[in-house]
Amino acid sequence: MTSSTDFEPPTFADIEDAARRLDGVAVRTPLLESPLLNERIGGRLLIKAEPLQRTGSFKFRGAYNRISRLDAGELAGGVVAFSSGNHAQGVAAAAHAMGTPAAIVMPEDAPAIKLDNTRAWGAEVVLYDRYREERDVAARNLAEQRGATLVPPYDHPLIIAGQGTVGLEIAEQADAAGARLDAVLSPCGGGGLISGCALALAERAPGTQVYAVEPEGFDDTTRSLACGSRQESIEGASSFCDALLAKTPGALTFSINRKLLAGGLVVSDREVAQAMAMALMYLKLVAEPGGATALAAALSGKYDCRGKTVAVIVSGGNVDPATFAKAISK
Repeated sequence: MTSSTDFEPPTFADIEDAARRLDGVAVRTPLLESPLLNERIGGRLLIKAEPLQRTGSFKFRGAYNRISRLDAGELAGGVVAFSSGNHAQGVAAAAHAMGTPAAIVMPEDAPAIKLDNTRAWGAEVVLYDRYREERDVAARNLAEQRGATLVPPYDHPLIIAGQGTVGLEIAEQADAAGARLDAVLSPCGGGGLISGCALALAERAPGTQVYAVEPEGFDDTTRSLACGSRQESIEGASSFCDALLAKTPGALTFSINRKLLAGGLVVSDREVAQAMAMALMYLKLVAEPGGATALAAALSGKYDCRGKTVAVIVSGGNVDPATFAKAISK
C-alpha cells in the first residue's frame, strides 16, 4: 500500500481542478464579517464559515475530491478511513454520494455527535482506543483485509487539493469584498487544510502571511516550523480540541508548510472556549473547539490584528450540545 512519501505535493492547478469537481457538490461557504468584532480587534476580521459545509466541516471537500476519482473496481471494493470525527463524516458522506461502502476507524471517546453522524451516512464505525492503539495501523490492516481503498485524513495530494479550495474561495471572496489580506489564520491538526490553503493563497493572494493555530500541548506543527523538522505533540497533553490531536505533522503536508507558512500560534482551551462564545454571539455560528482555534488566536491577541485585514478559518461545527454549552458558559 502506498504511503505519503510516494506522492508528489499537489499544485495550484490541482486545487483549481478540485474546485471544478466540487462545484455544485460542496457548499461555497460565506466569508462573514462583524463590525463589532472588528472594533474589538482594531482591524478587519473575515471569518470563513466551514461549519456551514456539508457534514459540518471542511473535510467533505478533500474526501469527495479523492473518492469521486476512484474507478468502478475501486468503488466496488469500498473505502476505509481513520478519523476522530470530521474526516469520518466527510468520507462517509462522499462514499454515500458515490455509492461505495465505507468503514471508519474512530476513537472510542470521539464526540457522540460525530459517531452518530458518521453512522447516519451509512458508514460502518470501527472503534479503537486512541491511548493504546495506532489508528493508522488499524485502518491500513482493515483496508488490506477488505481490499478497500484507504482514504487518509490529510497526507494525500487529492485530499490536500480538495481542502485547498477553502483558501481559493477566501482569496476570491476577499477580493470581491475589496479586502487585501494581510494574513490568514487556520486551525491545524495534520496540516491538510492549511497546506492546501497556503498553496492557493500563494497563487491568488501573494504576500499574505499564513499561520497555523494549534491547541496547547498539540503544537507539533508550530515547533516543527521553528526547528525545521517534524516534531511530536507533548506526551500526556490534553485538550478538548478533539479534531486537532494529531501526534505529528503529515510528511507531505509539512513539506509544503515548511516552505509557505509564516509560523505557528498556540492557544489555550480557555481562549478557544471564549472564541466559541464570540462566534455564537456575534456571528450566530456554532464552532466546535478544534474549529475555533484560529478565531481564538485573533480574538485573544495571539495574533495582533490591529490595523490589518485578517481572514480566519472556522473549520468545523460538530460539537456535542453539552460540550458546547459548557464552553460558552465560561
